[in-house]
Amino acid sequence: MRIKEVRDLSIDELKQKEREFVEELFNLRIQHATAQLDSPLLMRKVRRNIARLKTVLREREAQK
Repeated sequence: MRIKEVRDLSIDELKQKEREFVEELFNLRIQHATAQLDSPLLMRKVRRNIARLKTVLREREAQK
């Protein structure tokens, strides 16, 4: 997800996407622990997407 795409989402959509990415990261960590994960770079991408979502949520909270 690009930051432009993230900024276009509503607060509810941001929170939903964050939950989805956290769940995906959990699943990736399990796969990594059991040596089933093909590309560990997926974990980095998901972590960065979570950070982007949290950043935009925080910015919107600060605006209020």
